[in-house]
Amino acid sequence: MDSADLNALWLTLKLASIVTALLLLIGTPIAWWLARTQSAWKGAVGAIVALPLVLPPTVLGFYLLLAMGPHGPLGRFTEWLGIGLLPFTFPGLVIASVFYSLPFVVQPIQNAFEAIGERPLEVAATLRASPWDTFWSVAVPLARPGFLSGAILGFAHTVGEFGIVLMIGGNIPDKTRVVSVLIYDHVEAMEYPQAHWLSGGMVIFSFVVLLALYTFNPARRREG
Repeated sequence: MDSADLNALWLTLKLASIVTALLLLIGTPIAWWLARTQSAWKGAVGAIVALPLVLPPTVLGFYLLLAMGPHGPLGRFTEWLGIGLLPFTFPGLVIASVFYSLPFVVQPIQNAFEAIGERPLEVAATLRASPWDTFWSVAVPLARPGFLSGAILGFAHTVGEFGIVLMIGGNIPDKTRVVSVLIYDHVEAMEYPQAHWLSGGMVIFSFVVLLALYTFNPARRREG
């Protein structure tokens, strides 16, 4: 591997780590609301969260590109803040990746919250625990397998992104060129040995991720 490969690997891991942390922060309250609410909006919100599962990445990337462009609402807002436009920047990649990987974090956590049931929460309420204490002392510990699954899937899905990172980030060395885009570059240039090294690494990484998911997640072990 040369320096370009190593830089792409570092940028990919950096992107996946930041996105996973943001997804846990953003996705947890969404998952809790979806698991607990009786609102008529639950179906619509759940469908919006799950859209990246069925939308082609280029479609989502296209609309995010418009939103973050000079005539889009997000683009105008970032320009008003004085930070410029986000397309073809690392922060733009982060935002796009958060949208694209959101269901992979929200859905496992939501399922874990729903699996808790009402009884533990009712017991906590009888002990005069506040909703905040109940959430952190009862719900979060009991939903730990969902958090583990969500974090692993969110990280792995971000590492494997291609379409949306190419649409939003382009292919700028040391700034937005991640591993998936670099593999495409190697194949396009007929540099098959380099493509083999990176692709083989991605296969091994994917296997290790799934092995960890099914080995260390108690809920999935019980299902098996």
